[in-house]
Amino acid sequence: MASVEVTFDKAARARLIGAFEGATLSEDEFHHLQHVQVAWAILQDSPMPEALARITSGLRRLTTALGAAHKYHETITVFLVLLIHERIADAPDESWMAFADRNRDLLESSRELLRRYYRDETLQSARAKAIFVLPDRGIELERSETAR
Repeated sequence: MASVEVTFDKAARARLIGAFEGATLSEDEFHHLQHVQVAWAILQDSPMPEALARITSGLRRLTTALGAAHKYHETITVFLVLLIHERIADAPDESWMAFADRNRDLLESSRELLRRYYRDETLQSARAKAIFVLPDRGIELERSETAR
């Protein structure tokens, strides 16, 4: 796992968000950790609907600027932003470091995390890449538990 930036203060957050929204980050500067940091930082500053729009449009802009527009995946992006938002709500006043400590699964490769909620064939579909698709794994269990 990439190391967590210790000094992710307001100034560092503003620099990362500015570079993200301005599509000036290089591939070497924007790995999975930075995806999570950007989402966390934008969710600190904006209500969920606005944050989601900023993150999805920023990521589309950045992948296009990097010549990698084909890498953008709507379902993965929206799902992870919603999950990060939910986890922030559990401790809304905590620092980035506390959030990162409490949510190690978000900082590791998202593949295993996504597999808890989605079948591989769903995430590999053109539909899931183009539009947000609801999770299709674990839903039966949740429905049967709420029916009791």
